Amino acid sequence: MRACAVGTFAASVPLAIYAATASTRLRQLGVTAPGATIALAGGILAAGSLGLSGLICWAMSRPEVVVDDGLIRALYYLVFLTGGVGHIVALGLLLAGIAVPSLLLGLLPRTLAWVGLAIAVLAELATLVLIWPESAVVLPIARLTGFVWLIVVGALLPKRRTDRQRA
Repeated sequence: MRACAVGTFAASVPLAIYAATASTRLRQLGVTAPGATIALAGGILAAGSLGLSGLICWAMSRPEVVVDDGLIRALYYLVFLTGGVGHIVALGLLLAGIAVPSLLLGLLPRTLAWVGLAIAVLAELATLVLIWPESAVVLPIARLTGFVWLIVVGALLPKRRTDRQRA
């Protein structure tokens, strides 16, 4: 349990760095619309909720906490809400903040930008988990596809606007 908590918390740091880097790159590429700021805000919120989830999970691993069933149940729900719904919805903002300007300015292949936007919409739909818990199946789908999309975008987003125009 503690190893999972530490891993979850540690994973939040590269996500925050990615968000800051992607936001800066979008601005360097001429994005003046709110997309770059939305990407930064979404990434920071996603990283923060993931980090908080890891810290709460770490607290759950403490011997003095394990003995209280009510406390463990409450902390479990907080881990689920911060690391699940909260993280995924914020991740959707990061994805949309990159996908929309990339689509409008031609920074990425159109298909890739549309896929990112679709994943962002799916991530935002994770809010429904709060009123319809059975829809939680969307959480791992949005998380996995979102992170794969971010990796691909990290490799394909041009360093300079002229790089994309020449291609």
